[in-house]
Amino acid sequence: MNIQRSFWLMAVLTVCFGTAMADENSKAAKRKREIDTTAQTTLDKLLKEDASAKDLYGKAVGYAVFTVTKGGFIVSGGGGNGVAVEKSTGNRTYMGMGLGGVGLGIGGQRYSLVVLFETKDRLDKFTAGGWDSSATAEAAAGKEGKAARASFYDSVAYYQITDKGLM
Repeated sequence: MNIQRSFWLMAVLTVCFGTAMADENSKAAKRKREIDTTAQTTLDKLLKEDASAKDLYGKAVGYAVFTVTKGGFIVSGGGGNGVAVEKSTGNRTYMGMGLGGVGLGIGGQRYSLVVLFETKDRLDKFTAGGWDSSATAEAAAGKEGKAARASFYDSVAYYQITDKGLM
């Protein structure tokens, strides 16, 4: 009798645990599909609106697209998620990002960030977590204004897209 109860207990636990795992796997798969869809829509918009971005995309070995929400009052913070893609293999790395800072300002902002990688080494460092967000700010500000977007900066090109368009 004990063996039969143990068997049924194990069977019930296996079904419950298996169902919970399947549910988590389907949620993760759904989330990845959502990230992929948003990333492709954002990338398509950028390439349609900016000829220099389209040219750099053609030269890039890979790219990453993030959706970012940022807000604050004196102290700011934010975060987002996205995917990095190696173009030759289609390998995808799903990533999260966080940011923070201190400065004058109040409010919130939602934007998309597209990062193009000129070399596999830079893409690999990025997906391994070796990304310096200060480089994003420096590259986005650019010493040459809008023309800075027409080339890679340290083998990386950054594009920020808001609801008002490309920045």
